[in-house]
Amino acid sequence: MSAEPFDEHTIAALVADATTAPSLHNAQPWTFRYLRGIGVLRLYADLERTLPRTDPENRGLHLGCGAALLNLRVAAAAAGLAPEVRLLPDPADAELLAEAHLRGTAPPDKALAPLRAAIHRRHSSRHPFRDEGIPAVVQERLYDAARTEGAELLFPGAWHVRSILELVRDAEDWEALDTGRRGETEQWTHPESSGTGAAPDGIPAEAFGPGRRGTTAPVRDFAVGRPMPGRAWASFEKNPNIALLGTARDGPADWLRAGQALERVWLRATADGLVASVTSQPLEWPELRWAARDPLSAMAHMQMVLRLGYGPEGHPSPRRPLDEVLDIA
Repeated sequence: MSAEPFDEHTIAALVADATTAPSLHNAQPWTFRYLRGIGVLRLYADLERTLPRTDPENRGLHLGCGAALLNLRVAAAAAGLAPEVRLLPDPADAELLAEAHLRGTAPPDKALAPLRAAIHRRHSSRHPFRDEGIPAVVQERLYDAARTEGAELLFPGAWHVRSILELVRDAEDWEALDTGRRGETEQWTHPESSGTGAAPDGIPAEAFGPGRRGTTAPVRDFAVGRPMPGRAWASFEKNPNIALLGTARDGPADWLRAGQALERVWLRATADGLVASVTSQPLEWPELRWAARDPLSAMAHMQMVLRLGYGPEGHPSPRRPLDEVLDIA
């Protein structure tokens, strides 16, 4: 490893890869600061991008920032670097979520480096998937990806999948009655087609996917109650492949680990030819989040519901320019 400070181009490339990560409503609630004198890249929560009605504890914010941190580690490994990462390094600074010491002598992570090719291909796909199961060998790689990051991945049985789908519908009904949450969702989603001057964050119309016929797939419809002329409608898979991601504990450090696990699973799935979407709707309500657990598993705290399968790739969502998210000191 070099003992010299890394040049701005190298740091910018690492952060550009990091910020392709998924986040709740694509709010992109992160900023980065590189301290060139000590070779440390810091990840901060951007508290101006919180969703107080949908995510009052900032659990989703931590998940998104954790996903960005995993992307940073992947990009660093692909560049031949082995950053030493610390979560929540300063108890007195709640906005400082992690720091990565880029200098060191350890070899780069050979398991992470190959995932870089999937970083820019990973998008939420809100399209119908084929009614096709996921091979056991692929599922095992996804299990390993989650376990490596200190989380657990579970493919629930048929009865539990039905229960999850019912909880998603309950969450949709509850959200429909909550004007504050609806307004927050509308703030970050844009049913009009993007073009010149389009927002650099949030979810554009192109990423909404078609409207659903039936309610079998847990795909969040960001156009609910708002007209989208010309939007297509489609029937979704009858037997969706649902995976649950969870952790043993449920604090900010666990949410950051879960975010890293989520992104590692998603990149592994992308590399294996799968597409995915996620839904946090039943996990945004404490009563439903507890009910979503599988009582037969050791998973204590549910962090995300994933829908995986084979189908069309999703449309990319916009990203904030680097000069808004990266400061070099």
